[in-house]
Amino acid sequence: MFNEKLYKEKMNKTYEVFIQDLASLRTGRANANMLDLVKVDVYGQKMPINQLGSITTPEARTINIQVWDINNVTLIDTAIKKSELGLNPHIDGQLIRLPVPDLSEERRNEIKKIIKTTGEKCKISIRNIRREANDELKKMLKEKNISEDEVKKNEKIIQENTDDQIKKIDEKVISKEEEIMKI
Repeated sequence: MFNEKLYKEKMNKTYEVFIQDLASLRTGRANANMLDLVKVDVYGQKMPINQLGSITTPEARTINIQVWDINNVTLIDTAIKKSELGLNPHIDGQLIRLPVPDLSEERRNEIKKIIKTTGEKCKISIRNIRREANDELKKMLKEKNISEDEVKKNEKIIQENTDDQIKKIDEKVISKEEEIMKI
């Protein structure tokens, strides 16, 4: 029996990852999610900053990181500076302040390209899931576990799911680009 719900779930998870990736992009406002992709090399492994301290946004243009272990302050500082966020940390004991500057026109255009690329990667993943589903259907037909009518019906369902996800991705890309271009 073909399980189209499994493939729909895979597509939904792919879309959720895409949304998380977009949330980590820097817009003009401070957002704790911006630091999600920054990994710090501590304790012999790469760890996200939110596992090394408390992240808050006390103002629209400031992110504070209250680091739990003072030995990690310089490591976090270095990781943020090496990231592509373009932030310049200010250290005050175990507190790291990250002022979020206004985005330049050049940086906005860079971010738009990143948004488009991220959207394209997500669409490719969605199409790969569609191909995987269609391959399974062909295999089931070959093994005579499913009729041709059922294959056609399920291919149509999978294609509709694919189209829905791609439409959602395109809409999200456009709304995120508009958000970036607002001054």
